[in-house]
Amino acid sequence: MSDFDVRRYSYRVSWSPDDDEYVATVLEFPSLSWLDEDQAAALQGVVEVVAGVVEDLADAGENVPQPFTERSYSGTIYVRTSAELHRRLVMEAAENHVSLNQWAAQRLASA
Repeated sequence: MSDFDVRRYSYRVSWSPDDDEYVATVLEFPSLSWLDEDQAAALQGVVEVVAGVVEDLADAGENVPQPFTERSYSGTIYVRTSAELHRRLVMEAAENHVSLNQWAAQRLASA
């Protein structure tokens, strides 16, 4: 695992008004973050923390999360909703001359 590139994970850096600093996070490790006054330093800080965690997990023989970008997805999502919403979506799909599946996909994509 020593050659694993932790830069493949999904990082985000945003300004935190509460902390008055940038906060860097990583989707695959939701409990990890790094604060810094400098945006680039916040990102570098969380990347280094992730590298340490990945090394510790690998050394302990535990599963290391696969980056979201390298996971396989079927393209199938099952959604449970209320009867009222289901009815409304079916009617909207009919009004737009598309299937419910196409309408739901369009709505999700535009959200």
